[in-house]
Amino acid sequence: MGFMWTTFEFLSIFASVLVLGLLAAIVFASYRRTYSYNCHVEAPPVFEDPNSLKPVTCPHILDPAEKYISLIVPAYNEEHRLPGALDETLNYLQERAAKDKSFSYEVVIVDDGSADGTRRVAFDFVKRYTVDNVRVVLLGRNHGKGEAIRKGMLHSRGELLLMLDADGATKVTDLEKLENQIHAVAGKEQKFGDSSASDATLRIADIPIAAFGSRAHLEEKALASRKWYRNFLMKGFHLVVLLAAGPGIRDTQCGFKMFTRAAARKLFTNIRLKR
Repeated sequence: MGFMWTTFEFLSIFASVLVLGLLAAIVFASYRRTYSYNCHVEAPPVFEDPNSLKPVTCPHILDPAEKYISLIVPAYNEEHRLPGALDETLNYLQERAAKDKSFSYEVVIVDDGSADGTRRVAFDFVKRYTVDNVRVVLLGRNHGKGEAIRKGMLHSRGELLLMLDADGATKVTDLEKLENQIHAVAGKEQKFGDSSASDATLRIADIPIAAFGSRAHLEEKALASRKWYRNFLMKGFHLVVLLAAGPGIRDTQCGFKMFTRAAARKLFTNIRLKR
């Protein structure tokens, strides 16, 4: 009996120390993030025009929109996959611009500290399509995909802002599905929403809306091809999402998401993702 009580005491103390250590780590990490954010002042970023070799001052998400749509492409060591994805993307955008003179676009490539030729490939596209249509943001060192997306969003000029992966996993033409959904929701907001959203002078950029791509319809095929432990981890993650965000979100990992400028302004000025 005494041995069992001693074991129970040991386990209780160990669990208490573990919980206290975890809480201390969370508090320390939160303090460090807050302190680093308050003390770190970033220099105003610039785009470099490889044709004129002159710097072009970055716009900011708080500025008025200058383009209809911005496509943000985070890239880390994507020297080989980036050219194909950019060719497909820019061909589509040029064809659409030729059909609709009111359609304007930009592609913002965020080089997340690549160690290969990603930077060279990206600047080759700037030379071909001009710095007005294709721009490159250099992060210097690797900060992670989240920070690359945040930086691209903060310095884009579009009324609509689309993030998409550099591997071309999703067809760029599918952006029209997200675009149509955003316009449909905006129309409902203007018709049935509050007075601020129903103002006839509002542009699509002024209404905070987000539309997310999903590959949930491919889940059965993916389940059949994955290892059992990956499926187990995926289901566990889905359970966490369900508990944290509620039902209805079946695919959080698809890198194909569109935001209005107002939505991006609210989201990406309030997140801290640097490693």
